[in-house]
Amino acid sequence: MGGGSQTSRWCGRGATACLAAIFLSAASVAFGQVTVEGVGGANAAVSPNGNWQLRIPEMGWSFSGGVGASLYYAIPESGKDKLGEYRQVTFRYPAPGTVHISSMRLYTARPVAIFSTTWEGDTPNMAPFPVITQYPALQHLSFNGMFAQEDFANVVPDSATAWFDGTGKTWVISAATNFMTAETARNSSDAIEGRISGQIPTLPAGFTHETILTWGHGINKTLVAWGTALTDKSGKVRPGNGVDTLLSHLSYWTDNGAFYYYNPGELPYAESLKAIRAELAGKGIRLGSLQLDSWWYPKGPDNSWFSRSGIWTYTAAPNLFRGELAEFRREVGIPLTTHARWIDAASPYRTEYVMSGDVSIDPKYWEKTATYLKASGVGTYEQDWLGLAAHTDFNLKDPDAFLDNMASAMALRGLTIQYCMANPNHFLASSKYSNVTSIRTSQDRFGRERWSHFLYSSRLATAVGAWPFTDVFMSSERDNLLLATLSAGPLGIGDELGKINPENLLMSVRKDGMIVKPDVAVLPTDDTILADAKGVDVPMQAAAWTDFNGLRANYIFGYTRGANSMLTIDPAKYGISGEAWLYDVLKGEGRLIAPRATWTTDLGADVGYFLLTAVGKSGLALTGDKELFVTMGRKRISEASDDGVVDVTVEFSVGETMRSLSGYSPRPVNVSAVNGRLSSPVWTASTQTFTVNVRPEAGSRTARFRLSQAGHVTPPPGGGACAPRCAVPPGNGPVR
Repeated sequence: MGGGSQTSRWCGRGATACLAAIFLSAASVAFGQVTVEGVGGANAAVSPNGNWQLRIPEMGWSFSGGVGASLYYAIPESGKDKLGEYRQVTFRYPAPGTVHISSMRLYTARPVAIFSTTWEGDTPNMAPFPVITQYPALQHLSFNGMFAQEDFANVVPDSATAWFDGTGKTWVISAATNFMTAETARNSSDAIEGRISGQIPTLPAGFTHETILTWGHGINKTLVAWGTALTDKSGKVRPGNGVDTLLSHLSYWTDNGAFYYYNPGELPYAESLKAIRAELAGKGIRLGSLQLDSWWYPKGPDNSWFSRSGIWTYTAAPNLFRGELAEFRREVGIPLTTHARWIDAASPYRTEYVMSGDVSIDPKYWEKTATYLKASGVGTYEQDWLGLAAHTDFNLKDPDAFLDNMASAMALRGLTIQYCMANPNHFLASSKYSNVTSIRTSQDRFGRERWSHFLYSSRLATAVGAWPFTDVFMSSERDNLLLATLSAGPLGIGDELGKINPENLLMSVRKDGMIVKPDVAVLPTDDTILADAKGVDVPMQAAAWTDFNGLRANYIFGYTRGANSMLTIDPAKYGISGEAWLYDVLKGEGRLIAPRATWTTDLGADVGYFLLTAVGKSGLALTGDKELFVTMGRKRISEASDDGVVDVTVEFSVGETMRSLSGYSPRPVNVSAVNGRLSSPVWTASTQTFTVNVRPEAGSRTARFRLSQAGHVTPPPGGGACAPRCAVPPGNGPVR
């Protein structure tokens, strides 16, 4: 570690570092405290004795620790990476068996700190950085075990942990790299360490580990900022909630809890599944995709489809399908989602490909698998058993090779990926892969007993850029269907032939199978998270929304979890300072809430589901399509605005000829068609609600109309004089 080698190392890192390195040697260099500043006055400082501090003045918080040794040097640096412009202090110091180069990086436009350390030589896995001995020890939320369930008691090592006070001020900490082997945990002295698991005894020269800390106002908001920083850092393109067929359309599932899980029914397996699609079509609903669970491929040790062991070969079981999987795909006519387990001990793959643990890390295996799936019409690959059998040996390289090669091979062929039975570190690792679009956030067979775990696990999944999946349920189960629709993720049913409920399904999907969903996943509110952290019995209140450039429709889902069944909705918590319109979607009742007022209801054992919107400049509030759960979802209402006149664009699917739109108005309304056809609006004085029937023009799939209160002239879009039939007073005939 002489001065010459250090100069060579630093000359590649910028002129400041290179110049400083010329004067460095193994001996200490005299210097004072070095400080750098980031956004909002946040500052990081290190002293010659190795003590460091991170201060966040706007939050009134301070984090501190030490490296246990005097520094050789400390220098300020600046630069730019995928998160933006940064300032950092970099320092070098002796550690057991090696020398460390560590840094604290702050960003000029983001409330993010990155702690980094590099081991200069091969060394025992010791002396992690950071070791945070002083920090705001607040209420906290971690995620634990398979499906990443909420944990308010522990700082779970392979998870992110959010710390928050009663006002919602929050900081989040996790690994920023090496997700599959990292730990961010409290040691025996309650200090928080960002480290590599002690199960890995040695670390190689040049190995680097990073820890991320994010802060902000609002628990959910800060978790989103943390997860977005991870995906920005890796370059992951965060998927839209309709980016693949599994996310955009109704799917049918054959996994555990579905009727046809390891059960062909009265017909041959493939014929039963084709009959499901035909039954839905006969009821006016197009099925978007079909999931084939682990029954579809032969498994060991006896090379049979009905075995519950690992993969024998990842190909269609010959006694279930005529010919190849591709032939079945052509016959069923829709994309497939295919499930995968681990590789069985008796599988021929064990000698054909490089293995680690019970999975392959061989790029050739993943190239072959992805090529086969693409040729077979598969749209999504589901990797199951991640938290149990489907894992590698535990070392620095193999866990990443498994996930990296899987993602790369599938991405090259346009396949997306769903993780199942994932631990929190798999959730964090998914922040690296643009084609990991969904994660199962519920245990098998969705039901009310799983709702709370599902909602919390969904918080972690969506933060890191993956959409949550409930798992399978039956179409007759209205409440499960509602919550799955609000998840904004996949919507998968598993009914027996002859028992599909089309009336329920058409509250979630259009006739073309397109899911009408919110913009974001339904998640526990900050107040719910805080109450749960404190052990206070409150009903679950979870919310999602559709946002049209500030005109926001909030969807609020509530249910009792203990003795307290009183649900209170406060419009101010949803950013509404004026009058608000609250519509009970399940009961079909609406009410006006005055400014700064709240509304409370006794849920009892029932589910509560409400649409909450602000009364706009027009004095109106649009409820949307009341025949849908997500009344203002973008696949029905593609555009909406209120600048004193409500302007709405309605989307139709094939087979839909008319939809009824409704809302609140204190008096009768005028309506005018921009395109499409309208009926006369019906206004009901007792409820102060209106309804208007909307139809598209022939050959079109959209209609657009404008609404205002009676007595207000509704101008055409873009201004100008109103044509004679521009506005339709209540009671007049339809206008084209």
